Amino acid sequence: MPTPVVRRAVKEDCPRMLELVNELALYERAPQEVTVTLSHFEESGFGANPVWWAFVVEENRMIQGFALYYIRYSTWKGQRMYLEDIIVTEAARGRGLGKILMDALIADAKEKQFSGIVWQVLEWNEPALNFYRKYNASFDPEWVNASLNLG
Repeated sequence: MPTPVVRRAVKEDCPRMLELVNELALYERAPQEVTVTLSHFEESGFGANPVWWAFVVEENRMIQGFALYYIRYSTWKGQRMYLEDIIVTEAARGRGLGKILMDALIADAKEKQFSGIVWQVLEWNEPALNFYRKYNASFDPEWVNASLNLG
């Protein structure tokens, strides 16, 4: 097995990252929901005013997964890391790549002095729930997701 390498994402990683986003959408039974374009994705992460940051994990110089986050502000807790997605391609699961990504996120959040990390997980996604349980994550059934689509 090649030694995995974790690093910050660069603009040139975006096409592969979007491939993984589409793979995740298939897994989550919602491929039609991915409407972001490559140019918008790149601009949002690497343009004049980036709104997201990411780590990628590679084996043999091939991106096998990534974790993408942005900064969320809580009036109760202050700045928090919001983990939008942590994705490892299906063929590479079970090799500890998700742990490498999660550990990089935790280190980054501590370095930036965020008050915590928050995310969502589908209630039927047992592999993901089990992964997060290893980190002693709390799950909150009280809050209901809400969204407003504008386009």
